[in-house]
Amino acid sequence: MAQKRDYYEVLGVQKGASKDQIKDAYRQLALQYHPDRNKEAGAEEKFKEISEAYAVLSDDQKRVQYDRLGHASFDQRYSQEDIFRGADFDSVFRNMGFDFSDILGSIFGGSSFGGDGARYGRSDRGEDIGYNLEITLEEAAHGVEKEIEIPRTEKCAVCNGSGAKQGTQVAVCSRCHGAGKVQNMRQSGFGMFVQVTTCPQCKGRGKHVEFPCSSCNGSGLMRKKRKITVKVPPGIDDGNQLRLRGEGEMVTSGGEPGDLYVIVHIAQHKLFVRDGDDLYRVEMITFPQAVLGAEISVPTLDGPAMVKIHPGTQHGEAVRVKGNGMPRMRGYGKGDLIVKIGIIIPEKLTSQQQTLIEQLAKEFNTNVFTKKSKFHL
Repeated sequence: MAQKRDYYEVLGVQKGASKDQIKDAYRQLALQYHPDRNKEAGAEEKFKEISEAYAVLSDDQKRVQYDRLGHASFDQRYSQEDIFRGADFDSVFRNMGFDFSDILGSIFGGSSFGGDGARYGRSDRGEDIGYNLEITLEEAAHGVEKEIEIPRTEKCAVCNGSGAKQGTQVAVCSRCHGAGKVQNMRQSGFGMFVQVTTCPQCKGRGKHVEFPCSSCNGSGLMRKKRKITVKVPPGIDDGNQLRLRGEGEMVTSGGEPGDLYVIVHIAQHKLFVRDGDDLYRVEMITFPQAVLGAEISVPTLDGPAMVKIHPGTQHGEAVRVKGNGMPRMRGYGKGDLIVKIGIIIPEKLTSQQQTLIEQLAKEFNTNVFTKKSKFHL
């Protein structure tokens, strides 16, 4: 597989480019390589490449992640569908008679997403739901199951989603004849386009309710709270999303429900700081331990571990404890625990300690204050 080009390079903008600069650069390139306008070989792949770059760089959260992680790690955390989710392509070409969603839908197999969260070419799908879940670092390391409660729209239990009062019939919409969609022809600079939109009369349901259900007022839907068990895999990172298919909002048109996206947030830990798959902590040792070497006990997520401090260890030096970091979600093994060494300088000394330190200073021929010295600020 060929290595991907840098997204900024793809759009021809600087890393610090503003959103407007990114949008302008994308608009020019998209018009140049749009498959309906450019029939040259490779134009469609180029169009796909610049669209992917725009989807990432126009999204604040994805852009921060991309800048921090780079291509390799970013692609491990975001699927193709995640990359295009929420990208606002419609506003780029809104006033140009350009039915952009159909083009992206055909190129990406109908899995790309527009600004409203719905899949291109699929207006009969329920909306997606987002949920923020906070877990501990230990739970992120070992994996955990969490039960969450989600308010969502479900079919009315009284009318089973029909919207009609019990004992009455549902009529077919006279505007769309049950399709739930209507077609509109429009002329643009690129030719004649057929635009398919939701039927304004039946709101996409394809049916007309004369006697509405009293429980849902004819909508066929009700707001309910649903308990769902979320399985969090070991090694998950802060900001990662878990997708639960079919757990989003329902629709009355018979389409499939949306998805639930659980955004994982990891609470700050009192002992460790995480960076990717590695963990960091500071361990304080005494001056004799630093000079002579020692074996000390340090905490890990799996219990205490013994770490050897070599003689002559300097303040700020790091000791790597292999395999005591976070599990790798997409790979084998674990990251490491990096222990930063700090040396304790006692603020007060006993008389014996003072004498010994003074003797040591003489051995090193070092000028220091002694008991007889007068120290003035």
